[in-house]
Amino acid sequence: MKNIFLILIVLLVIGVFSTVFTVDETEQVVILQFGQPVRIIKTPGLNFKLPAPIQVARRFDNRLLEYDVPPEEILSKDKKSLIVDNYVRWKIIDPLLFLQTVQTEPIAKTRIDDIVYSELRRELGTHIMSEIITENRELIMETVTTQSAIATKPYGIEVVDVRLKRVDLPQNNEESIYRRMQAERIRQANKFRSEGEEESQKIKASTDKDKTIILANAYKEAEEIKGEGEAIAVDIYARAFSIDPEFYEFYRSLEAYKKIIDKKTTLVLPSNSNLFDTLNK
Repeated sequence: MKNIFLILIVLLVIGVFSTVFTVDETEQVVILQFGQPVRIIKTPGLNFKLPAPIQVARRFDNRLLEYDVPPEEILSKDKKSLIVDNYVRWKIIDPLLFLQTVQTEPIAKTRIDDIVYSELRRELGTHIMSEIITENRELIMETVTTQSAIATKPYGIEVVDVRLKRVDLPQNNEESIYRRMQAERIRQANKFRSEGEEESQKIKASTDKDKTIILANAYKEAEEIKGEGEAIAVDIYARAFSIDPEFYEFYRSLEAYKKIIDKKTTLVLPSNSNLFDTLNK
Protein backbone atom coordinates (compact mmCIF):
# COMPACT_ATOMS: atom_id res chain seq x y z
CA MET A 1 0.00 0.00 0.00
CA LYS A 2 2.82 2.32 0.92
CA ASN A 3 4.63 1.64 -2.38
CA ILE A 4 1.51 2.42 -4.38
CA PHE A 5 1.15 5.69 -2.49
CA LEU A 6 4.75 6.66 -3.31
CA ILE A 7 4.22 5.79 -6.97
CA LEU A 8 1.11 7.98 -7.09
CA ILE A 9 3.02 10.88 -5.50
CA VAL A 10 5.84 10.53 -8.03
CA LEU A 11 3.37 10.41 -10.91
CA LEU A 12 1.61 13.45 -9.53
CA VAL A 13 4.88 15.40 -9.29
CA ILE A 14 5.86 14.38 -12.81
CA GLY A 15 2.42 15.41 -14.06
CA VAL A 16 2.68 18.81 -12.37
CA PHE A 17 6.14 19.46 -13.80
CA SER A 18 5.00 18.38 -17.26
CA THR A 19 2.23 20.99 -17.21
CA VAL A 20 4.47 23.93 -16.24
CA PHE A 21 7.12 25.26 -18.59
CA THR A 22 8.95 28.54 -19.30
CA VAL A 23 9.41 30.33 -22.59
CA ASP A 24 12.79 32.04 -22.96
CA GLU A 25 12.98 35.44 -24.63
CA THR A 26 15.00 33.84 -27.44
CA GLU A 27 12.24 31.28 -28.11
CA GLN A 28 8.74 30.95 -29.51
CA VAL A 29 6.60 27.90 -28.78
CA VAL A 30 3.85 26.01 -30.58
CA ILE A 31 1.59 23.87 -28.33
CA LEU A 32 0.39 20.68 -30.05
CA GLN A 33 -2.48 18.60 -28.74
CA PHE A 34 -2.40 15.10 -30.20
CA GLY A 35 -0.32 16.51 -33.06
CA GLN A 36 -2.67 19.42 -33.79
CA PRO A 37 -1.66 23.03 -33.01
CA VAL A 38 -3.78 24.72 -30.35
CA ARG A 39 -1.83 27.91 -29.57
CA ILE A 40 1.38 29.86 -30.23
CA ILE A 41 3.38 31.52 -27.45
CA LYS A 42 5.81 34.29 -28.36
CA THR A 43 5.87 36.16 -25.04
CA PRO A 44 8.61 35.00 -22.61
CA GLY A 45 7.57 33.82 -19.15
CA LEU A 46 5.90 30.99 -17.22
CA ASN A 47 3.18 29.01 -19.02
CA PHE A 48 0.95 25.97 -18.49
CA LYS A 49 -0.24 23.10 -20.67
CA LEU A 50 -1.81 19.70 -20.32
CA PRO A 51 0.54 16.85 -19.40
CA ALA A 52 2.33 14.93 -22.11
CA PRO A 53 1.48 13.17 -24.30
CA ILE A 54 -1.81 15.10 -24.49
CA GLN A 55 -0.03 18.40 -25.21
CA VAL A 56 3.54 18.87 -26.40
CA ALA A 57 5.56 22.12 -26.63
CA ARG A 58 7.64 22.58 -29.81
CA ARG A 59 10.29 25.27 -29.38
CA PHE A 60 11.72 27.42 -32.20
CA ASP A 61 14.44 30.07 -32.18
CA ASN A 62 13.21 33.66 -32.15
CA ARG A 63 16.58 35.26 -32.93
CA LEU A 64 18.20 36.36 -36.17
CA LEU A 65 19.92 33.28 -37.58
CA GLU A 66 22.79 33.04 -40.03
CA TYR A 67 23.42 30.43 -42.69
CA ASP A 68 26.75 30.29 -44.51
CA VAL A 69 25.89 29.10 -48.01
CA PRO A 70 28.48 26.84 -49.69
CA PRO A 71 30.29 28.46 -52.68
CA GLU A 72 28.52 27.88 -56.00
CA GLU A 73 29.49 28.47 -59.63
CA ILE A 74 27.31 31.04 -61.43
CA LEU A 75 27.44 32.39 -65.00
CA SER A 76 27.31 36.17 -65.52
CA LYS A 77 25.63 37.98 -68.42
CA ASP A 78 28.93 38.27 -70.32
CA LYS A 79 29.39 34.48 -69.98
CA LYS A 80 32.01 34.69 -67.22
CA SER A 81 32.01 31.77 -64.81
CA LEU A 82 32.18 33.00 -61.18
CA ILE A 83 32.53 31.18 -57.87
CA VAL A 84 30.14 33.00 -55.52
CA ASP A 85 30.47 32.63 -51.74
CA ASN A 86 27.61 34.20 -49.79
CA TYR A 87 25.73 34.02 -46.49
CA VAL A 88 22.11 34.54 -45.45
CA ARG A 89 20.59 36.11 -42.34
CA TRP A 90 17.08 34.82 -41.64
CA LYS A 91 14.51 34.36 -38.89
CA ILE A 92 11.37 32.36 -38.15
CA ILE A 93 8.43 34.78 -38.26
CA ASP A 94 5.59 32.22 -38.19
CA PRO A 95 6.48 29.18 -36.04
CA LEU A 96 3.26 27.31 -36.88
CA LEU A 97 3.73 27.70 -40.65
CA PHE A 98 7.39 26.79 -40.18
CA LEU A 99 6.38 23.60 -38.32
CA GLN A 100 3.79 22.65 -40.93
CA THR A 101 6.16 23.11 -43.91
CA VAL A 102 9.85 22.56 -43.09
CA GLN A 103 9.56 21.48 -39.40
CA THR A 104 13.28 21.79 -38.47
CA GLU A 105 16.12 24.24 -38.99
CA PRO A 106 18.33 21.85 -41.06
CA ILE A 107 15.49 21.31 -43.54
CA ALA A 108 14.79 25.05 -43.52
CA LYS A 109 18.44 25.80 -44.38
CA THR A 110 18.28 23.37 -47.28
CA ARG A 111 15.20 25.15 -48.61
CA ILE A 112 16.79 28.56 -48.09
CA ASP A 113 19.90 27.37 -49.93
CA ASP A 114 17.82 26.32 -52.95
CA ILE A 115 15.87 29.58 -53.05
CA VAL A 116 18.83 31.94 -52.55
CA TYR A 117 20.97 30.11 -55.11
CA SER A 118 18.12 30.27 -57.63
CA GLU A 119 17.66 34.02 -57.06
CA LEU A 120 21.41 34.66 -57.19
CA ARG A 121 21.77 32.74 -60.44
CA ARG A 122 18.83 34.56 -62.00
CA GLU A 123 19.91 38.04 -60.88
CA LEU A 124 23.64 37.69 -61.53
CA GLY A 125 22.80 36.32 -64.96
CA THR A 126 21.47 39.77 -65.89
CA HIS A 127 24.72 41.60 -65.00
CA ILE A 128 28.23 41.56 -66.41
CA MET A 129 31.20 40.59 -64.25
CA SER A 130 32.43 44.15 -63.57
CA GLU A 131 29.00 45.14 -62.22
CA ILE A 132 28.88 42.10 -59.93
CA ILE A 133 32.38 42.69 -58.55
CA THR A 134 32.33 46.43 -58.04
CA GLU A 135 29.70 48.70 -59.49
CA ASN A 136 26.23 47.32 -58.66
CA ARG A 137 26.92 44.76 -55.94
CA GLU A 138 24.80 46.47 -53.27
CA LEU A 139 21.83 46.91 -55.62
CA ILE A 140 22.10 43.31 -56.83
CA MET A 141 22.13 41.92 -53.29
CA GLU A 142 19.15 44.07 -52.28
CA THR A 143 17.19 42.62 -55.19
CA VAL A 144 18.21 39.05 -54.28
CA THR A 145 17.25 39.66 -50.63
CA THR A 146 13.80 41.00 -51.59
CA GLN A 147 13.03 38.14 -53.97
CA SER A 148 14.32 35.51 -51.52
CA ALA A 149 12.18 36.97 -48.73
CA ILE A 150 9.09 36.67 -50.95
CA ALA A 151 9.95 33.06 -51.86
CA THR A 152 10.57 31.94 -48.26
CA LYS A 153 7.53 33.65 -46.71
CA PRO A 154 5.21 30.61 -47.37
CA TYR A 155 7.51 28.61 -45.08
CA GLY A 156 7.17 31.03 -42.15
CA ILE A 157 10.69 32.30 -42.84
CA GLU A 158 11.87 35.86 -43.47
CA VAL A 159 15.18 36.35 -45.30
CA VAL A 160 16.56 39.54 -43.77
CA ASP A 161 19.82 39.89 -45.68
CA VAL A 162 21.82 38.13 -48.40
CA ARG A 163 25.46 39.18 -48.77
CA LEU A 164 28.40 38.16 -50.94
CA LYS A 165 31.54 37.30 -48.98
CA ARG A 166 33.68 36.92 -52.08
CA VAL A 167 33.49 36.39 -55.82
CA ASP A 168 36.30 34.36 -57.42
CA LEU A 169 37.13 33.14 -60.87
CA PRO A 170 37.48 29.40 -61.47
CA GLN A 171 41.12 28.35 -61.27
CA ASN A 172 41.34 27.40 -64.94
CA ASN A 173 40.00 30.79 -66.06
CA GLU A 174 41.97 33.09 -63.77
CA GLU A 175 45.15 33.30 -65.84
CA SER A 176 43.41 34.12 -69.13
CA ILE A 177 41.14 36.66 -67.42
CA TYR A 178 44.10 38.33 -65.75
CA ARG A 179 45.97 38.51 -69.07
CA ARG A 180 42.98 40.13 -70.77
CA MET A 181 42.57 42.56 -67.89
CA GLN A 182 46.28 43.43 -68.03
CA ALA A 183 46.14 43.96 -71.80
CA GLU A 184 43.09 46.19 -71.41
CA ARG A 185 44.79 48.27 -68.71
CA ILE A 186 47.91 48.63 -70.88
CA ARG A 187 45.76 49.73 -73.82
CA GLN A 188 43.99 52.30 -71.67
CA ALA A 189 47.31 53.54 -70.26
CA ASN A 190 48.79 53.95 -73.76
CA LYS A 191 45.67 55.80 -74.87
CA PHE A 192 45.90 58.19 -71.92
CA ARG A 193 49.63 58.73 -72.54
CA SER A 194 48.98 59.48 -76.23
CA GLU A 195 46.20 61.90 -75.38
CA GLY A 196 48.41 63.53 -72.74
CA GLU A 197 51.31 63.89 -75.19
CA GLU A 198 49.00 65.44 -77.79
CA GLU A 199 47.64 67.90 -75.25
CA SER A 200 51.20 68.69 -74.11
CA GLN A 201 52.24 69.50 -77.69
CA LYS A 202 49.22 71.77 -78.11
CA ILE A 203 50.02 73.63 -74.89
CA LYS A 204 53.70 73.99 -75.85
CA ALA A 205 52.82 75.24 -79.35
CA SER A 206 50.34 77.74 -77.92
CA THR A 207 52.91 78.89 -75.34
CA ASP A 208 55.65 79.30 -77.97
CA LYS A 209 53.26 81.31 -80.14
CA ASP A 210 52.33 83.57 -77.21
CA LYS A 211 56.01 83.95 -76.34
CA THR A 212 56.92 84.98 -79.92
CA ILE A 213 54.08 87.51 -80.03
CA ILE A 214 55.01 88.95 -76.61
CA LEU A 215 58.72 89.27 -77.56
CA ALA A 216 57.86 90.85 -80.91
CA ASN A 217 55.55 93.37 -79.30
CA ALA A 218 58.12 94.11 -76.59
CA TYR A 219 60.89 94.58 -79.19
CA LYS A 220 58.64 96.84 -81.24
CA GLU A 221 57.74 98.91 -78.19
CA ALA A 222 61.39 99.09 -77.07
CA GLU A 223 62.52 100.24 -80.52
CA GLU A 224 59.77 102.87 -80.58
CA ILE A 225 60.81 104.15 -77.13
CA LYS A 226 64.49 104.04 -78.13
CA GLY A 227 63.75 105.94 -81.34
CA GLU A 228 61.80 108.57 -79.43
CA GLY A 229 64.65 108.90 -76.94
CA GLU A 230 67.26 109.25 -79.68
CA ALA A 231 65.12 111.87 -81.39
CA ILE A 232 64.88 113.82 -78.15
CA ALA A 233 68.62 113.40 -77.56
CA VAL A 234 69.42 114.65 -81.09
CA ASP A 235 67.15 117.64 -80.49
CA ILE A 236 68.93 118.41 -77.20
CA TYR A 237 72.36 118.06 -78.84
CA ALA A 238 71.30 120.33 -81.67
CA ARG A 239 70.08 123.02 -79.34
CA ALA A 240 73.25 122.69 -77.26
CA PHE A 241 75.41 123.05 -80.40
CA SER A 242 73.57 126.17 -81.41
CA ILE A 243 74.10 127.85 -78.02
CA ASP A 244 77.92 127.39 -77.67
CA PRO A 245 79.53 125.33 -80.43
CA GLU A 246 83.12 125.90 -79.17
CA PHE A 247 82.36 124.76 -75.61
CA TYR A 248 80.51 121.69 -76.87
CA GLU A 249 83.42 120.78 -79.14
CA PHE A 250 85.78 121.16 -76.17
CA TYR A 251 83.52 118.98 -73.98
CA ARG A 252 83.33 116.28 -76.62
CA SER A 253 87.11 116.30 -76.95
CA LEU A 254 87.51 115.79 -73.20
CA GLU A 255 85.09 112.86 -73.32
CA ALA A 256 87.08 111.30 -76.14
CA TYR A 257 90.39 111.81 -74.29
CA LYS A 258 88.90 110.19 -71.17
CA LYS A 259 88.14 107.05 -73.16
CA ILE A 260 91.47 106.70 -74.95
CA ILE A 261 93.88 107.77 -72.17
CA ASP A 262 94.47 105.72 -69.01
CA LYS A 263 97.37 105.08 -66.58
CA LYS A 264 99.20 102.84 -69.04
CA THR A 265 98.97 105.21 -71.97
CA THR A 266 102.11 107.04 -73.14
CA LEU A 267 101.50 109.95 -75.45
CA VAL A 268 103.99 111.61 -77.82
CA LEU A 269 102.39 114.81 -79.03
CA PRO A 270 103.59 117.56 -81.34
CA SER A 271 103.60 121.03 -79.81
CA ASN A 272 100.99 122.28 -82.24
CA SER A 273 98.30 119.62 -81.36
CA ASN A 274 95.10 120.62 -79.62
CA LEU A 275 95.54 117.96 -76.94
CA PHE A 276 99.07 119.21 -76.14
CA ASP A 277 97.77 122.72 -75.94
CA THR A 278 94.93 121.65 -73.63
CA LEU A 279 97.16 119.65 -71.29
CA ASN A 280 99.73 122.41 -71.21
CA LYS A 281 97.10 124.95 -70.17
